[in-house]
Amino acid sequence: MNAQTSKDIVSLKTKIESMIAHHQGTFAVVYKDLQTNTAMFINEREIFHAASTMKTPVMIEVFKQANENKLSLDDSILVTNSFKSIIDSSQFSLSLTDDSDDGLYSRLGKKETIDDLVFKMITVSSNLATNLLIGIVEPDNIMKTMKSMNVNEIKVLRGVEDTKAFQTGRNNTTTAMDLALIFESLAKKTVVSPLASEKMLKILLAQKFRDMIPAKLPDNVKVAHKTGSITNVQHDSGIVYLPDGRAYVLVIMSKNLSSNNDGIELISSISEEIYHFAGQ
Repeated sequence: MNAQTSKDIVSLKTKIESMIAHHQGTFAVVYKDLQTNTAMFINEREIFHAASTMKTPVMIEVFKQANENKLSLDDSILVTNSFKSIIDSSQFSLSLTDDSDDGLYSRLGKKETIDDLVFKMITVSSNLATNLLIGIVEPDNIMKTMKSMNVNEIKVLRGVEDTKAFQTGRNNTTTAMDLALIFESLAKKTVVSPLASEKMLKILLAQKFRDMIPAKLPDNVKVAHKTGSITNVQHDSGIVYLPDGRAYVLVIMSKNLSSNNDGIELISSISEEIYHFAGQ
């Protein structure tokens, strides 16, 4: 990084910290230019409830096990809505009213391919698809794979909407740094294999929730990303591809917000500010 770039990145960080200061909540930002390695960090080690950002590690584990021939993406599994709490193995079900769905609930009792479940888990953030996939690949394996990628702080302990686990604090958690490491590896196509990385990036590029990182960017800027949201928590994490072929990793996380809409607005504004910086 040259002196001018060092000065610019400090100015960028100061501006974003000023933007954050005008909003209630705790925010974390990791930005890394994949060409120059110019990087900016704000609260990068702060621990957040992962919300649906944990679905990216689940996808990675599915592709890893497929690569190891432990499963095939073409395998079909029965769509059920009954899961076991990690606390006491008691049964719980998901509600369509609390889920993002692409017709999966209408498939109960029928079969769906693992490939389709992964697509729904990422692009429309289906909790039902997520829990079905976690039941196949298992949280311990997801954690081992993350550690093999030097992603050490993320915790994927359970599926979604395990209320008993939530009440005892057994939550999926992550840091902005860990998500940035995951997306940097995907961008470099070193996750599982170059082909698997390309397939995962294609799924992430099909993301339907575009109200945060991509919201204020030009249409010719492509974003491969995964969002996350629970009450007063908003996250977005991914890779931004500029029209000239350059790319950067961007992760923005938040908690203790005054409202989710406030978080969405600030995250989209931070993303816009970083785009103007990166696009120079």
